[in-house]
Amino acid sequence: MAELCREHGMSDASFYKWRAKYGGMDASMVGQMKAMKDENRRLKRMYADLSMPNDLLTDARQTWGFGLWCCICAT
Repeated sequence: MAELCREHGMSDASFYKWRAKYGGMDASMVGQMKAMKDENRRLKRMYADLSMPNDLLTDARQTWGFGLWCCICAT
């Protein structure tokens, strides 16, 4: 095994770590796991994009004392 790892430029520890993580999976399971990771990454980015303006508005309201009454009175 050590010779095979050396031929491919990876350490024995990297191989055993990879085997522990993916050893019992077939190709379709690895593909599903990759798809789930991609979707999770997309959802986290979507949440961050939506929560950032909300955080900024909340901070501005708390800093300057603007509340709901300000928006109602302005109309």
